Amino acid sequence: MTDSSDPRPRPQYGEYATPEEQRARIRQPDVAAALDVGMPAHEVAEPPAETDAAPGAGAAHAVPTPKRRPVDRIVTFGLLAYGLITVVTSFNTLVDYNAYAAQVLEMMGADPGLATGIDGRSWGVAAALVLAGGWLLTAALSWLSLARARITWWIPVVGAIVFTTVSAVLMLTPLMNDPAVWDALLAGVAG
Repeated sequence: MTDSSDPRPRPQYGEYATPEEQRARIRQPDVAAALDVGMPAHEVAEPPAETDAAPGAGAAHAVPTPKRRPVDRIVTFGLLAYGLITVVTSFNTLVDYNAYAAQVLEMMGADPGLATGIDGRSWGVAAALVLAGGWLLTAALSWLSLARARITWWIPVVGAIVFTTVSAVLMLTPLMNDPAVWDALLAGVAG
């Protein structure tokens, strides 16, 4: 029979179990107790997952492995390689600002000779450094994401968009601040 001195109803789902009993039932590691003993949190191992074998029949335990995505790795490394080639090949163009400015002015339909009066070498060097630093940051973030077995292909794409945009703004700033360039552009539009 039941003990009538306990006014609580009999538990159906283990709601009166202690945390230790609950952990034993759901087979979770006791991280708090391990930390109290002085064991670092990264050394507390999770229990292995059980296979579909019958309980109590000496079921073999399988250690869950993170899901690897080979296509994601290939795409990520391909995008990073393409980005590195782009950064390396554009470095000389960005540093030689007058040639860049003449090319941009020619594409806009203005006189490329206006580029000789613009001193934008420091802007070009800054744009090249932003592009190179952005690639390094993107590569580091991609590596960390791959190490954690997460989907990573989007990191090089976002990095390319962000750092190429910042670099382009840095390169266009001296051109857009020159009144002679604006006069030539406006004369080309009006004429």
